[in-house]
Amino acid sequence: MTRRTLAACLALAGVACGAPAGPSARAADAPVPPSSTATPAAAPPMPVEAMRAQLADWANLARYRAENAALPPPAPGERRVVFMGDSITDAWGRQVGAFFPGKPYVNRGISGQTTPQMLVRFMPDVVRLRPAAVVILAGTNDIAGNTGPATPRMIEDNLAAMAAIARQHGIKVVLASILPAAAYPWRPGIRPAAEIRQINGWIRDYCAREGLVYLDYHAALADAGGGMRPGLSSDGVHPTAAGYALMAPLAEAAIARALGR
Repeated sequence: MTRRTLAACLALAGVACGAPAGPSARAADAPVPPSSTATPAAAPPMPVEAMRAQLADWANLARYRAENAALPPPAPGERRVVFMGDSITDAWGRQVGAFFPGKPYVNRGISGQTTPQMLVRFMPDVVRLRPAAVVILAGTNDIAGNTGPATPRMIEDNLAAMAAIARQHGIKVVLASILPAAAYPWRPGIRPAAEIRQINGWIRDYCAREGLVYLDYHAALADAGGGMRPGLSSDGVHPTAAGYALMAPLAEAAIARALGR
């Protein structure tokens, strides 16, 4: 072996065994600082058939399609009110088997829904029913991430969009505060109380600015820490009969204010 060949071999050995790595390798070997916030646990996997059904009808437009078609127009002098919401609205009245008995109120809540889903179905499930007023209660499932990450601004924009659509069609608007919650049983790791208060502050100010009615459920149901008061919820999110009993007169008063404007 010549002296020149030996030198070349030694140089190659140095590159393979002892030479510094490139920038990407150094970055990969660098220690990663621990996260300062806990990452919420992932939602449990959805069954394949349920996932396919959700993808086929993301906003669940089929849920009330038959009922909407069967619902006659409001009678002369009837002041119909539609309640748009999630499971808190969906479950309202189940304990007594009726939703505000004797009232021309229509329940269009769907369990688990977020504000973008409600916005998609707002025309068929609210506007085409020709109500005099709509009560919108939404946002807690957005905070929980039911349909992906959502910022307060995104939630507020969707609420404002629903209110604008209603007003464009001559429908009075009642915007409800998000109910208190200290945690979500289906999303461990999320502590929503502060974000709920933030969004509720925006809803209150938006209603004052736009001449809408603000329906404050939160103040009636919350404890000092921003969770549900004892006895008003079985899981910290969904009201019991006692919780709904507090909410009902507040809703009635807000509807009366809206219809009186």
